[in-house]
Order: sequence, then structure tokens, then C-alpha cells
Amino acid sequence: MGLAAIVAAGETRRPIVDVHLHTHAADRFGRPGLPNPITGKPSAATTDDALMHAAFTEMRKFNIVAAVGFSSRDAVERWRTAADDHIFGGAQIDQGLPMPDLDQLRRDIVAGKVRMIGEIGGQYLGLTPADPSLEPYLALAEELDVPVGFHTGIGPPNAPYECCPKFRIGLGNPALLEEVVIRHPKLRVYLMHAGWPYLEETVALMSVYPQVYADLSVIDWIIPQEEFYAYLRALLRAGLGKRLMFGSDQMIWPEAIGRSIETIERAPDVTTAVKRDIFYNNAVQFFRLKERELKPWR
Repeated sequence: MGLAAIVAAGETRRPIVDVHLHTHAADRFGRPGLPNPITGKPSAATTDDALMHAAFTEMRKFNIVAAVGFSSRDAVERWRTAADDHIFGGAQIDQGLPMPDLDQLRRDIVAGKVRMIGEIGGQYLGLTPADPSLEPYLALAEELDVPVGFHTGIGPPNAPYECCPKFRIGLGNPALLEEVVIRHPKLRVYLMHAGWPYLEETVALMSVYPQVYADLSVIDWIIPQEEFYAYLRALLRAGLGKRLMFGSDQMIWPEAIGRSIETIERAPDVTTAVKRDIFYNNAVQFFRLKERELKPWR
């Protein structure tokens, strides 16, 4: 039975943690109503409120009990306070967003408003993960023991021409993170998008540094399914099944949440136990989540 049929039949779904969900405004990419890159159609949610509530509806439907949300500070706080404790705040560093103020970020982490630093989209800014401008944020994360998430892999078509003139493919290579984890040995790091298509570098980094996890966000719905399944199988063959986490990478298309879940649920030759690790157990371990934080939506 597919996930849609399970929901329709009213069967209880096991809880999910989404470690990669954006809390963007509807015009984050220039204007509301941009078409979904897969369906070619815009989301029905074209205002800030509609987008937020559509994402919450999907979270309820699929029993996503917690999601790590990131965008600008104001956008994250708006979703976090509206989500009845189901959104854990992140501090995004990326093209088109103001760099987080370090003093404010420290206060937000201490207050529990921010639970991780990321998405760090240095690739879009022309930065390596070890760039000196990012160092204060990594030092703060290590000091206060919060994870960091780095954008890895590639980006959208025409990125250097249309949004991010400093974007370069090579800056998404996960091997560049080795200097970060050597400099900050206590830092918990996760590779967003699981480093795709840099398979060998992803496996090498995660094999040597057990504090490095990976999320499957965006590649679980935006690349061809057979390519995703081949990449997932390769990561599992390499023995990394206990460090892969589910992420939807909902940007301004809430329908991506269900699509990404269904892609992993249908993954061939992946056991139910491994899928449960990806959907829930690994994130609980990595983020050190408490059972009281992971209650169903009311």
C-alpha cells in the first residue's frame, strides 16, 4: 500500500523527522508562483501564510513530528512559533540572505530558538567550507554543541548565470569539508544532499569521520528515481545506513514533502528497518532529540 493509500485509509503512520525544510517566504526566488522543477506547475500556495500552512498540512499528513527549518531569522521564527514546537530553528547562510549576527545567533542558540547552523550554502557564495568568513560560525557551533549542515553536491541549472555568479561546481565537493572536521573535531556535521553526485568523496569522508552524517534532501525527489536509488544503494553498500537522514528540502513547493517520502518508501531492496533509520532513528541520534520533543500534531 502506498503512502497516499495509507493516509486515506486512516492507518497510523510511524513518525518522521525532516532534517531539511526551508521556511522561506513565497518570493524567496524572486517572485511567488515559480513552477515546481519536476511538475512544471506552481504550488497552489503563493503567499507566505498559504505556503507555511500548506507545509504544516503535509507534515501532519505524513506524521512529521519534527522538522529542522531554515531561512532568514525572521522567517524561521515565524514558522517556529506557529508550528506548536514541531519546527526546530536553523540559521541559514546563503545567497540572498543576510549573514546571521553572531551575538544574536549565540543568544538564539542558548534560548533554544536555533538548534543548528545551516544550511551553509557557501557554494552559492563562492566559498569553500573552510573559508575564514565561515570560521566564527563553526567555532560557535562547536562551542555550543549544535550541528552544522553544509550544502554539498551541485545546484540548479544556470546557477552562475541566473542567481549566483560566484557559484562553482567544485565548491560542492564533500572532500573540502575535511579541513573543517580536522579543525573542529567535536563538530557534528551533516552533508546536505548527501554529496550527490560525489559518491566516492562522500563515502571517503563519512568512512574516516564518524561524526559526519548525510541527508538525502532534494535528491529524493528532484533527480531521476533510478539515479537516486543507485546512489542510495551505493551509500548503503558502503555501510553508512546508520548515518543517512531524511530531508525533504521543501523550498516553496510543499508537495515536495510527500513526494520525497514516497520516493524513499518505494526504494527497492531497502529493508523496512533501514528506512526507519533514515526516516527517524538516525536523526534522533544525530540531533540528540528527546522523546518529549517528538509528539504528534494536535
